Amino acid sequence: MGKTLAEKILSEKSGKDVVPGDLVTVPVDFVFGQDGTFPLAIQQMEKDLGTRKVFDPKKVAAVCDHASPSPSEQVSNVHIFMRKFARENGIHFFENGDGICHQIVAEKFAAPGKIVIGADSHTCTHGALTAFATGMGSTDVGAIMAYGTTWLRVPESFKFNIEGDLPKYVTSKDVFLHIVKEITADGATYMSMEYRGSTVDKMSVESRLVLSNMAVEAGGKVGLCPADAKVKAYLKAHGRENEYRKIAADKDAVYSDELEVDAAKLEPYIAVPHRVDNVKPVSEVAGMHLDSVCIGSCTNGRIEDIAVAARILKGKKAHKDTRLVVYPASREVLAQAIKLGYIETLVEAGAAVGAPGCGFCIGRTVALGDGEKVLSTQNRNFKGRMGNNKSEIYLSNVPVAAVSAIYGKITDPREVL
Repeated sequence: MGKTLAEKILSEKSGKDVVPGDLVTVPVDFVFGQDGTFPLAIQQMEKDLGTRKVFDPKKVAAVCDHASPSPSEQVSNVHIFMRKFARENGIHFFENGDGICHQIVAEKFAAPGKIVIGADSHTCTHGALTAFATGMGSTDVGAIMAYGTTWLRVPESFKFNIEGDLPKYVTSKDVFLHIVKEITADGATYMSMEYRGSTVDKMSVESRLVLSNMAVEAGGKVGLCPADAKVKAYLKAHGRENEYRKIAADKDAVYSDELEVDAAKLEPYIAVPHRVDNVKPVSEVAGMHLDSVCIGSCTNGRIEDIAVAARILKGKKAHKDTRLVVYPASREVLAQAIKLGYIETLVEAGAAVGAPGCGFCIGRTVALGDGEKVLSTQNRNFKGRMGNNKSEIYLSNVPVAAVSAIYGKITDPREVL
């Protein structure tokens, strides 16, 4: 019997011929945490295991990204705690402004066939590079940092066969919003969401990262794309071509469920408050006033996203009644965007450009006021997600966000560009 991507990776890593439901112990190739979770993992190591020593410094990273730059003395003390641990163990440490943990791991560490565990739910992002990547709690991450192994239940696999060309101003964000609308927010609970088809084949790795990143919004354990020439080129661009190897699901792999998606029929979508699966076509919510537009996050803060926003906003201004905030996903993305002139364009358009990090997405360094409405390219619109449970969060792709910033209201780019 053929194997899905998840079954292939876990069979190889466990040294057993696995099937869904099996419990396996696997070595972890990379483990990381951020400033909201990593300190807890350290404390669990000390409390439960009686150690502060990691199993392999080269395979562990700590990232200051969720509250970066630090907005308070409490957060600054957390960062001090993390720096001390990092120095003791010689692990990878990423400072305020280095970027979001998921973007950093994609650029520097994730690769086909690796087991990547993060103390953050969006660790599934790295499935775009064909890593079995998933988020765990701080207790599990603490144990992994000490021992270098973890246990997993082999997930069932859900195949998403996406075929055809995406229409103009429709992106991989819309592909996922369509999927989650169809299957709901718990439609793939503890499953491997495996994306394939001609549409995925044509996507850049940056676009695939969106599909994998948002898998958890449908309950997915992992979100996997095949390792192909696009993955090889991405790794080469980041000096890691030697980590590439081709991995794909077998043609006769058995899936627990399947969904066919006709890409040509998709349109820009909006996830309206307060659920990611509460999805409507942009035409149904167009015209609603926006107090703020936010472009960035671990979902849509990469260089191709910044480029799209800059092209749409070039020579234009954000609406006088709408704040525009842009947060690049990493220092590398910011440096590229500066070099290519995108940051200048965005600043001239009236954008407040923040240091690479999670910024607005969790309301730690950018928060909303009572009754305010925001259109954001992030991955979650839960009540209170951006620092105020009296505000409303709407999610969209980058073209919709950029053009909406110009008009000060949710706008369909197909109607005005």
